[in-house]
Amino acid sequence: MVAIAEAFSWVGLLVAMAFKYGLGMPLGVTVMGWVHGLIFTAYVVTCLIVFSPLRWKFRVLVLALVSSVPPLASVWFERWANRRGLLTEPDSDEPTFWGRVRYALRELN
Repeated sequence: MVAIAEAFSWVGLLVAMAFKYGLGMPLGVTVMGWVHGLIFTAYVVTCLIVFSPLRWKFRVLVLALVSSVPPLASVWFERWANRRGLLTEPDSDEPTFWGRVRYALRELN
């Protein structure tokens, strides 16, 4: 849901930029820039939160984060990840990323 919202806010920002530079109406960029920034941040935070419980490899996390930069790429990533079953929590006894970090920190103490 956040990926789709991020893509729509990107499109809204592009339309607002067309109004600003084509018609001299800058208010849309002020509003849509703020909205897109908020949703973009939510997308990045969501990716960082879910990558561990979904047991994504680091390269999948990087792909998710990189897909937030080009317009509409977050929708492509969401569809790609869904087809590969990366958006459902796997049944696994393997420790999560943060579980491994916690273990490493405990061993260092």
